[in-house]
Amino acid sequence: MLIDIHTHTCRMRPLTKALGRHFVEPAALIEMMDARGIDRAILLPIVSPEHQTHYLTPEEVMEVCEQYPDRLVPFCCLDPRMVGHAPESDFRPILRFYKEAGFKGFGEHIASLPFDHPMQLNLFRQVEEVGLPLTFHIAPRQGGFYGCVDDLGLPRLEKMLKACPNLRVLGHSQPFWAEIGADVTDETRNGYPKGKVRPGRTVELMRRYPNLYGDLSAGSGFNAISRDPEFGYAFLEEFQDRLLFGTDICWPGQETPIVAYFERLRNERLISPEACEKVAWRNADRLLGLGIQERKP
Repeated sequence: MLIDIHTHTCRMRPLTKALGRHFVEPAALIEMMDARGIDRAILLPIVSPEHQTHYLTPEEVMEVCEQYPDRLVPFCCLDPRMVGHAPESDFRPILRFYKEAGFKGFGEHIASLPFDHPMQLNLFRQVEEVGLPLTFHIAPRQGGFYGCVDDLGLPRLEKMLKACPNLRVLGHSQPFWAEIGADVTDETRNGYPKGKVRPGRTVELMRRYPNLYGDLSAGSGFNAISRDPEFGYAFLEEFQDRLLFGTDICWPGQETPIVAYFERLRNERLISPEACEKVAWRNADRLLGLGIQERKP
């Protein structure tokens, strides 16, 4: 079984993006999942203005998921500048409504404010209180990027982890995964560093904060575990309870090398079968309360 922790879609084909690609529509997303052997996928909304051309509200996410209830799982999202644009804004009624409606998590959170900005921390604490896990994207700097802003070494993320110890957060994007290695620089942190890995800040933070999880989707997550194969296997074993398989499917025809990578992990037993199953689907099932394990014979 495979549960994909990170996918996107659109209700109708949006504006063509700068690279000439458009977001995948729901039926095509299901076809891509079928072709890759993905049983279920988490569907993420996009609500913050930093995104390029396309938005998808939580309500639209739920409508799509209701069309494919056995395949897609809805996340909700809010921007910290909503509900009054203030560090005292009360998001809890909306968050509780979303949770009661069946949303299983929060994200993809891409608001371009520092992790430790008062409006960010206000929202994070309320997501923590309501009990939803949160997926974030990091921006390397303010302006020209989407995502929570942090510096080299992820000091602002650490402040958030300290401030919200019961908020289960899923790390994602280049500036998060590039810091799996200690040799990352300001010039390389928004890319895909290659070569042998000397454990860096991402490893340190995951060891220190049990509420920090790893979303292995996109080129960033795949690169982190594949650039140094032996390190990658050891990393998957060490954090087997807090890593989650994902693709970050966005557009039709997108390559997803992590699928073949996980086939090799299983078939060649490059990591323990227990660790492989946890990362492939059991962790997502447990974290989101999907109840799949309980229903298995």
